Amino acid sequence: MADKKQDVPSIIRKHKSLKKNLIAILLDIQAQHNYLSPESLRAVADALRMPLIDIVGVATFYRAFSLTPRGEHTCLVCMGTACHVRGGPRILEELERKLEVEAGRTTKDGQFTLETVACLGCCAIGPVVVVDGEYHGHATIR
Repeated sequence: MADKKQDVPSIIRKHKSLKKNLIAILLDIQAQHNYLSPESLRAVADALRMPLIDIVGVATFYRAFSLTPRGEHTCLVCMGTACHVRGGPRILEELERKLEVEAGRTTKDGQFTLETVACLGCCAIGPVVVVDGEYHGHATIR
């Protein structure tokens, strides 16, 4: 764990410790650690000389950030209207069963985080599942 703490200061330095780079700093930290730990948020607050509550406010406002460890792979299931009526809930149930995890959680082995989204904006190819940023339209259970 100590080696991860050493790279947070380097990420902050990369962004010149500027408050205007807060989101970029948090994105880089999350990309490296798969989430924003309390220690990393404190380090950012200290380095940018900002109240911790402001850092936490940004980290909790944007859905892109996670305050809990995420899996190595992310699986998103669209639950928008078009995907919902075309079987999105059944696909989600099957993924929950196969991965042995509820939506919004990470598998015990840390490999997968399963999430739902309100809409991905690709209704014509619904239902849609996104795995590590790769879109899979017309998803089915097989």
